[in-house]
Amino acid sequence: MAAEPDDIELYEHELREIAGYAADCARRSLSIFEQSLPADTRPRDAIDSADAYAGGGRRTGALRQSAWAAYKAAQEAGTPAAADAARAASHAAAAAYLHPKASAHQVKHILGAAAHAARAGELASGEVRGAAADTLEWARQHAPAAVSAVLGRLPAAPAGGGRVGELIRELDASLRD
Repeated sequence: MAAEPDDIELYEHELREIAGYAADCARRSLSIFEQSLPADTRPRDAIDSADAYAGGGRRTGALRQSAWAAYKAAQEAGTPAAADAARAASHAAAAAYLHPKASAHQVKHILGAAAHAARAGELASGEVRGAAADTLEWARQHAPAAVSAVLGRLPAAPAGGGRVGELIRELDASLRD
């Protein structure tokens, strides 16, 4: 039986900074979703919920539900780019629920919004890899101290995950340098 990962230090102010950062990253691709489904507010609601938490709000069931609702919107999106934009929003709201475990899986919770936003931009541009690079560079430059601090307590991003996994690993490596 595998041993449980070690606990890490994880503070409320770090969760708030990470959630705010994730919301900022997801917001960069929100228009891609809204062009596909303009009447569907679930991704925007998830980003707004993450912002509210980052600004001092409580971590409530409504916040968690907004993450799940954005995830469901991704499943119903009309295009792959819109689906990744909705997944970015889902990751933003879910970032508030990062676990204090030294698990590589937690890296996806920190950087998932940025990676899905980058993939959404890449898909919307017709697979131009520079679109993802621009988004990742923005994410690297705008990452608050808490992002690098918490990443430093975790193992590197795990293998797998397709193109989004590649983007997570690329951003993870750049934020650890």
